[in-house]
Amino acid sequence: MLDAYSQSITRVAETVGPAVVRLDVKRRVRGRGDGGSGSGFIFTPDGLIVTNSHVVTGTMAIEVTLNDGQNFQAHLVGDDPDTDLAVIRVAGHKLPSAAFGESRGLRVGQLAVAIGNPYGFQCTVTAGVVSALGRSLRSQNGRLMDDVIQTDAALNPGNSGGPLVNSRGEVVGVNTAMILPAQGICFATAIDTAKVTIAQLLRHGRVRRARLGLAGQNIVLPRRMVRTYGLERDSAVQVASIERGGPASRAGFEQGDIIVEFAGQPVAGFDDLHRLLTEEKLGASVPVAVLRRGRRLTLQTAPEEAR
Repeated sequence: MLDAYSQSITRVAETVGPAVVRLDVKRRVRGRGDGGSGSGFIFTPDGLIVTNSHVVTGTMAIEVTLNDGQNFQAHLVGDDPDTDLAVIRVAGHKLPSAAFGESRGLRVGQLAVAIGNPYGFQCTVTAGVVSALGRSLRSQNGRLMDDVIQTDAALNPGNSGGPLVNSRGEVVGVNTAMILPAQGICFATAIDTAKVTIAQLLRHGRVRRARLGLAGQNIVLPRRMVRTYGLERDSAVQVASIERGGPASRAGFEQGDIIVEFAGQPVAGFDDLHRLLTEEKLGASVPVAVLRRGRRLTLQTAPEEAR
């Protein structure tokens, strides 16, 4: 059994390792240069690379080093801080590339292999299991990332942006964070989420999301109100202010409205709204259920693109 386990990890390392790259970046901080490093992996033979947004955002220069020692200067195609993902490109051809798998079929306990460059140690391989699925994690800009994979495959600074791989050598996640000083609690953005983000970054250079043009706060609803209106959740979003001329203003929202449903889906807080305000909602007429002065109303709004 140990031989089989070792062979699985060896096979994964030999298959995916050549596609894993080291990133050395330069930033301008307070008028002087500052450096950093991270990981990424090539996913097309012509030089498209996935990494974390926090590795490459705000950089002046990105140098990519392949496992065989080749060096390239890369340029940023697009990044999305909300999912902590970015795509960069190098001018290469016939480069080793990693294959995307699927994360929706993952099971807790199955083998997970992380490959990256912790503390600059090139192409370091660590192995563990999928510890949990469907975790939520805050991105650096505060937005909630859903469907995050938890693993105990060891990650350290410098692993960010590297692949999390299954026993078949398919990328099932993009390593993004660890919790310090805890041991064995590490996270990766699910590859099914990454595929959607990558497609938009290649198409638009950013991820297009919708906005309503309002500010609010999460509130807990009285039990009587939950029962009276037959609500699925006992919390909601209360509107605190409305942007003049924005989608919410045009739809007739008022300060104090309590948003309980968006496009037929229950809203328990701002995280639900963020999750539901997708590109598909841009310009569409979307029903929003609100509670206002003892009545339940449905307002039709047309979300605009967030900038």
